Order: sequence, then C-alpha cells, then structure tokens
Amino acid sequence: MGGRSPRSWISHKISAFLTRPLGHYERTSRTDVDRLRAQIRKGDVLLVEGDQRVSWIIKSLTHSSWSHAALYVGDELLKRPGPLRDLALEHFGEDAGHLLVEALIDGVVVSSLGKYGVYNVRLCRPHRIRPAHVQHVVDRAIKAIGMRYDLRNIFDLALHLGLASLLPGQRRRVLRMGSLSARAVMCTSLIGRLFQSVGFPVLPEVSPATGDPPPPRSRFLRGRRAKVQTGVFRRRDPSLLTPRDFDMSPYFEVVKFEIVGSRGFDYQRIKWAEHTDAAEETPERPAAEAAGS
Repeated sequence: MGGRSPRSWISHKISAFLTRPLGHYERTSRTDVDRLRAQIRKGDVLLVEGDQRVSWIIKSLTHSSWSHAALYVGDELLKRPGPLRDLALEHFGEDAGHLLVEALIDGVVVSSLGKYGVYNVRLCRPHRIRPAHVQHVVDRAIKAIGMRYDLRNIFDLALHLGLASLLPGQRRRVLRMGSLSARAVMCTSLIGRLFQSVGFPVLPEVSPATGDPPPPRSRFLRGRRAKVQTGVFRRRDPSLLTPRDFDMSPYFEVVKFEIVGSRGFDYQRIKWAEHTDAAEETPERPAAEAAGS
C-alpha cells in the first residue's frame, strides 16, 4: 500500500477505476470554444457529457446525457492578488481569464474552459439572478477550492435513485446522502449549495400553498403577467442533485451559444448529407425512358 492507510488505498483504487476513460465517445456536435468564451457569463453552469466510467454510471442512473457540471468564474482569480492568482497564470496562461470551478474525483479544482472543447456540453444560465448574488456564488466557489470529492455520495445516490424509481412517493423520506462531511462534495452538490446560499432554486419541490387560487390558464391575465413563484418551495438536499436537474430546471436557461450572436446562420444554406448521397446514388435515366414515364 506504499505507506497509505487502508482507507486511503481503497479510495485511490476506486478513483483510478472510476476515472478510467471509456473506449468510445460520440460527439454530437462541434464545440466552438471561442464562441463559448464570448457567450458564457460568471455564474453560468456548464454541463458536460464525460467519457469516464464514472460518467457512464451517472448518466445511467439519471437517464440523461449529462454526467458532470462546472461553475464558470471567469477571470475572478486574476482580480485577487495571492497564490491562487499566481498559480492560475502559471498553469493556464492566457486561459486564466476563462476558468471553471468544479468538483472532480481529485477534489474541488480550477480548470480552463477550453478543457471541454472536445466534449458535448450544454450551457445553463440562472434566470434573472441578481448580480450581487452571482458574485456571492462565485466568491464561495473560490473558497471551496481544495475540498475533497464525496465518493460515498455516488453509491448513496445510486441507492436513492433506485429506491425512488421503485417507491416514487418516498423520495423525501430517504436519508441524507453522502459522507455527511461539510468538506466533501460532488460536482452538483457543490453548485447546488452555492445557489441555495442566495435562495436561488435549482429544482425544488413545489406544493400549492393553502388558500392559493388555481393558476391562470394563461401566463398573461388582464394585461399583467401572471406570477410564477406560487406555492410553497422546499429546498432539495444538494447531495441529491444531478447534472440533469440543471438541464430540467425551469429557473435555468439553456443558452445556445453555438448560434447566439451568429448573424451568419442560415438554415437554408445547410448542405444536408442525405441530399448529396441521394443525388450521387441515383443513376441517370435514359432520355427515352424519361420521356416515356
């Protein structure tokens, strides 16, 4: 074990197994990193379809394409004199102005946005969150750097999702997940905690408040926009959040950064492969045959 404790040795072996890349990864689209840099904002959540064994586990458990989530903090480290700023410049160079905070198997770290240029990603933006709250979320994310990853949460989450599929009504009765340590997180539990700290919902449970009138059929009633913050909101345990929840959340917008701001997009100029293939595969008909048809 090389001087390690049995627990540390086991954790190392599990981490090595979970982070081993899968043999095949299917790109559904090309990620334009330059356009992503131009459109992403601080406080945005980047969802990633990973290529490791742990990615496959999370996608299978959540029935989703997304296995990982990271929070964009941009150039925040460059604005803060100290060792983190120096390390960011040393490791990332020009990319130090476009950084993510994420919880990986090795712990909570800072990564370059360009790291995910070869993966399928989705950009989610908290809708109408106040600038002061974005700054608070970013500040707390930076303070979380160095926290360890909650390996136990993966196994507990699998148990929870399995029980929830068998007993849907028991979701809220399942015990708290994970190691119960305030210094251990998963990617989504970290981000969930950050947004909950400013009262911003991810995917809460909402039940009608006593005496609330039924919601209007239209979002617009007598010229006024109907309120959508109705009912009683209950915070979900951050350790139960998954990347899919940010994708499904009505409080996070999906930003189509590939075409947003692109004035040159014209669907009528797309060259579809099947049209080209069909033209190449269709033999020319003799003139006499064509005339007689």
